[in-house]
Amino acid sequence: MKHVVKEIWINVEQSEDKNYDIYDNNVDIMVTLSDNSKWVATFFTYENIKTLQQKNKKTGENLKGAYLWASDMVLVDNVSRKRIEEIINHLINEDDFKYIFVHCEDD
Repeated sequence: MKHVVKEIWINVEQSEDKNYDIYDNNVDIMVTLSDNSKWVATFFTYENIKTLQQKNKKTGENLKGAYLWASDMVLVDNVSRKRIEEIINHLINEDDFKYIFVHCEDD
């Protein structure tokens, strides 16, 4: 699967608040490849995992922070557009993209 990235959609870029923390966040990503196939994943920063665990300890969610899960989770150091593009291009070049991102079926 050696496709070229056509478009990368990142949910936080759609928000009016452009001052999100790239080191403590999680973002939904949709990648459209040159064949028009669409692929999704959620990138979590390592710091965001700690933040979510602390929140869950207080709220009682996920057995008071004992576990955390998300489908299509990818752990990253930061969620800047530059870093996301680097990771996606690396995954495509290494032929790992199709194992990490989930293909969206057309309706």
